Amino acid sequence: MKLTIYDIEGAKTGRTVELKPEIFSVEPNDHAIYLDVKQYLANKRQGTHKSKERAEVSYSTRKIKKQKGTGGARAGSIKSPVFIGGGRVFGPSPRDYNFKLNKKVKQLARVSALSYKAKEHGIMIIEDFNFEAPKTSEFVKLRTNLKIEDKKLLLVIHEQNKNVYLSSRNLQDSKVVTLSELSTYDIINASTLVFSEKTIEALQKNA
Repeated sequence: MKLTIYDIEGAKTGRTVELKPEIFSVEPNDHAIYLDVKQYLANKRQGTHKSKERAEVSYSTRKIKKQKGTGGARAGSIKSPVFIGGGRVFGPSPRDYNFKLNKKVKQLARVSALSYKAKEHGIMIIEDFNFEAPKTSEFVKLRTNLKIEDKKLLLVIHEQNKNVYLSSRNLQDSKVVTLSELSTYDIINASTLVFSEKTIEALQKNA
């Protein structure tokens, strides 16, 4: 598959890029994508949820009524979960949600996601660019020039670029990442994937 390279004005440069079939035309593995996205979202969880059990509730431990003769059930402590304000039974406690995923599964998930995007014609290539200063209006202009202003955009650049990143930060439907930060979740979550020319070269070279 060949893709045309555009400049930041949205005009064709006359150059094209041949996409490698082993990255952009594989048979997608949906389960690998599921596992990678599941791990990505799990790793983002703080896991700091906590409720107090009966041993942690700050109440008196005295027996609240006599054992027999009340006509009701026995009750030994106000901390019991059956009373309002008592401890919670099997409540949540802090935990780590991270889990291991094999490197080859993650690689398969990413190329599967890229293959889906290529099949849907959701990939664009633009020549390398930079902004003189962080300006949201410049990024909006770039989107308009590429005719993707109404789509959820993921821009993948070769290395950190503060001006480009800050220019996109105020836009909810735009995200800028470097090639090393590119995840399966980001690929699937975006409507249009835009690679800079140097980025697509590095991606295909390291495949």
